[in-house]
Amino acid sequence: MEVTYQPKGTCSRLMHVAEENGVIKSVEIVGGCNGNLKGIMRLVEGMPVKEAISKLEGIDCNGKGTSCPDQLAQALKQLT
Repeated sequence: MEVTYQPKGTCSRLMHVAEENGVIKSVEIVGGCNGNLKGIMRLVEGMPVKEAISKLEGIDCNGKGTSCPDQLAQALKQLT
């Protein structure tokens, strides 16, 4: 299953996530802090979707109430 998600309240503009059998197969994030997001994408690929959600959800960026990792968790929730 695949989902394309438009993040809210972050610098990233678009997230595309693919999963198979509950495991994240690929993540592509457009915009945002390039190096940090590349690291996050590599870390979550191969991780169970539910585990990634539990690790990323609720992370805040500079008092915005959300962050790119938190928005990735929101995108991943659409896969469950």
